[in-house]
Amino acid sequence: MTERVMTEYTAESLAKTLREAIIRFSRRIRQARPVGELTFSQLSALTSLQLHGALTPRELADLERVQPPTMTKIVGKLEDRGLVARTPHPTDGRQVILAATDEGRAVYARNEQVRNEWLAVQLDRLTPEERDTLARAAEIMLRVARA
Repeated sequence: MTERVMTEYTAESLAKTLREAIIRFSRRIRQARPVGELTFSQLSALTSLQLHGALTPRELADLERVQPPTMTKIVGKLEDRGLVARTPHPTDGRQVILAATDEGRAVYARNEQVRNEWLAVQLDRLTPEERDTLARAAEIMLRVARA
């Protein structure tokens, strides 16, 4: 194994390198999904409903950072596939609540499983030391994300 030269990073240069790595990693992990299942936008909306629970269309649009008309189209496609259901809002008759259906939760779980399996294969190719480093980095990244 060749010796690697450790680079001193400033906060600014580390931020740039880390951001680029996260973007590339995120893109690659998004690609590791069942082909033909859902678009990235549909899966993202379904994931938000899975992680945050039932939401109004506006709350979901805000969470996904898209305009309400865009979210209406995404939700319509998810409803057509039986992955999301609308129910009346308990206190506001003008609103509806969106929630993942049993099938929606199953699709979400399948996507998570496929991505986790892909990542496990990649991690298995690393040395134990590299995996340990990534485990520590993941803990730090979660801490930074919660700040």
